[in-house]
Amino acid sequence: MRAAPTILHLDMDAFYASVEQASKPSLRGKAVIVGGLGPRGVVATASYEARRFGVHSAMPMAQARRLCPNGAYLIPRFRLYQAVSEVVMGLLRELSPLVEPLSLDEAFVDLEAGGTAFDSKSARETGERLRADIRAATGLSGSVGLAGSKMLAKVASEEAKPAGLLLIEPGTERELLAPMSVRTLPGVGPVTGEHLRRAGITTVGELAEAGEDELVRMVGRSHGVGLYRMALGLDDRPVVAERDAKSVSVEDTFDVDLHDRVRIRTEVQRLADRCVQRLRGSGHSGRTIVLKVRRYDFSTLTRSETLRGPTDDPAVVREAAARLLEGVDTTGGVRLLGVGVTGLADYTQEDLFAQSMAAEAEAAAGAAAEGAAAEPHGAPEPTGPGVAAGPAVPGGPAEAAEPAGSTGEPGPAPERRWAAGSDVLHAVYGPGWVQGSGVGRVTVRFEQPGSAPGRVRTFRVEDPELEPSDPLPLVGQDAADTP
Repeated sequence: MRAAPTILHLDMDAFYASVEQASKPSLRGKAVIVGGLGPRGVVATASYEARRFGVHSAMPMAQARRLCPNGAYLIPRFRLYQAVSEVVMGLLRELSPLVEPLSLDEAFVDLEAGGTAFDSKSARETGERLRADIRAATGLSGSVGLAGSKMLAKVASEEAKPAGLLLIEPGTERELLAPMSVRTLPGVGPVTGEHLRRAGITTVGELAEAGEDELVRMVGRSHGVGLYRMALGLDDRPVVAERDAKSVSVEDTFDVDLHDRVRIRTEVQRLADRCVQRLRGSGHSGRTIVLKVRRYDFSTLTRSETLRGPTDDPAVVREAAARLLEGVDTTGGVRLLGVGVTGLADYTQEDLFAQSMAAEAEAAAGAAAEGAAAEPHGAPEPTGPGVAAGPAVPGGPAEAAEPAGSTGEPGPAPERRWAAGSDVLHAVYGPGWVQGSGVGRVTVRFEQPGSAPGRVRTFRVEDPELEPSDPLPLVGQDAADTP
């Protein structure tokens, strides 16, 4: 623990959704949900307006649509998110050479390494200046936490959300943490939280009062000692500038051993999806899928399968994990399951996401087209931001040739399909984005960052004057920063 609040944690607010709102003026102040649009898609990020309806990340997209039927549902545009992230990380590196990125939208900064002596006043001024610089450079808001440790800085930024700053004065840690839920602490997930609740421990203060010996008895030595230290606000981990991740994994321990094989398979599938979400968040893909099973007698088995190439396709990871499970004897019960990916590679997130989105689009092709509605060309602007999309491939239309018919002649070319939220350029009307598509029509809103909300126009999906486009930079970004 440090004597001054010189560790800063930045967490951008609803990052993907906020970037979409900043680049699409008509969506500002509206419910925006970013994620996979296919029948098995999940929410990557929801704007704060969407969260009021109960939508949150990792939620099935179908459930999100039920909760927020008038929201704007968009595919992710990782190339743009990466470009904006580079701007933000550049501002952090101006403060200190010790910046530890956790994802595209989150990082720790060691202010002491910047060569300036910091006290609470100067640390707060630095945090406020950073927030203002981010707003000026990108138009986005970020929440800042300042404290004497990484754990407390992260807790502070979470408490400051959205668009705020919280500084935890050294010496006040226990007082501030005491009334907070145990789920506030890193590593306390739903299973551990429920286990503690059953023991009558729901707040950090109660956790500290329980004592180290009791926590070790309840959750084991390593976890119990760590929980007790965190409850006291103790954390000596340094900020590490280069994080060379070797693997990404998730696991759950169950309060009651699982015996039902179907339930075990379901849990493995769920863990695989969570693992892929974390993999994408770190900007990696991986070649080796690992399954971990701890049985009723505490024996632990691991099985792995190496793929032909790196992936972050959730379907691929789910299938590999399911195959690995087939080779594990779960008779007697299972107390822990885990899924991990190793052999990481720095593939661009957009390329990898496109693989799974293409698979989702293929699965959704029939159902989504049947329910889509179309407007005639030049129809009046709709009153809401709804952007339900037909089957789509991210980044533009699909133009693969149909198989040859019975006469040997090529069949008719398939309908071009456009993903909701993707960038387009029209020869007459200029840049815009796809608001929806279906039954042979694509609806485009023509606007760009910094403009007024634009007009909506509808075209035939085969319109030769409409083409996919690269994303435009946000206001304040140099156009050269956007790929």
